[in-house]
Formats: sequence, structure tokens, C-alpha cells
Amino acid sequence: MDVSAFKPAIVYTIYIASTPERVWEALTSAEFSRQYFHGFAVDLDKKVGGNFIVRTPDGSTHISGKVFEYDPPRKLTITWDVNWPGIVEALGSSLVTYEIEQAGASVKLTLTQSHDRPISDDILSGGRTGWPAILSSMKSLLETGTPLQIKMEPPTRMLAALKKLGIKIPGE
Repeated sequence: MDVSAFKPAIVYTIYIASTPERVWEALTSAEFSRQYFHGFAVDLDKKVGGNFIVRTPDGSTHISGKVFEYDPPRKLTITWDVNWPGIVEALGSSLVTYEIEQAGASVKLTLTQSHDRPISDDILSGGRTGWPAILSSMKSLLETGTPLQIKMEPPTRMLAALKKLGIKIPGE
């Protein structure tokens, strides 16, 4: 995959009262991610070229991808492909990069979601809603020991746009 063709579509920056090592652990540990990511667990091979998987609470694969950059505790770049039939073929892979920087007594975490083709605002609306909730819950867990309990509505705008493309939504 030629990652040079990918252009940022979503960029979030958050400051966390923690260390780069703890933020890295939160992003790469199944045990940690399960706490702030609504029971979903990150499972990755800790090397470039390794597999990246996000498992649902029942253990099935929800997201899959590959590790493109693995530079603890500074930078992780992975492909982020939702495991729904036809979605990757229709939209291509998403490339997600986490950059972790010391910022005084805090950590600056920047998440960038990039694509190799134009993606509609309707489809991107799912990530634009989901990423802030996930990162905010992670921040709360790191700073207070307790993740946020955010009630999220289904991303109806994104789901409707996917259906228009002929992508079958699991469970419907």
C-alpha cells in the first residue's frame, strides 16, 4: 500500500495529564483499551508489518489492519478497516496515526485519520462523532482512573450514506 497517497480527513488533538508511556499503553493494550473503548480491545503485533485488530466484547473482529509505523512511545500508524462486507472495497482503507509528544507536564496526543480517496462528510460523520468520545474516555481513564460513560446514539447519517453505497450493515 502506498501511504503517500493518503490525505488527512479527520485530525484531533487532545492534552492528557499523563506520560507518553502510559498514553502508548492505553492505545496498544487490550486490557487498557477495553476500559475506555466500550469493551472493545486493541490487539496488535508490536512491529511494523504486524496485524492490528480491534475485537468486540464477544471477541469477534470489528476492525482489522496492519501496523505501518511502530515507534513507542511516540508514533503508531495503522490501517483501520471496519470488518463489514464491501466497506473496504467501496471506501478503501483508513490510515490512522497517533502521535504522542511531551507537552510540559502533559502529553499532546494527535490522531489523524487519512484516506487515499475523497470520503463524503456523511460517512466521515461517524468518526467525527466517535473519535472525540473514545479519546475523551481514554483521557479520563488516564487522569482519574475512571473512563467516561458516554451514551452514544448510532451514527445514523454515516449508516444511511453507507447503505446508499450498497454496503450491508451487520445486524440489519
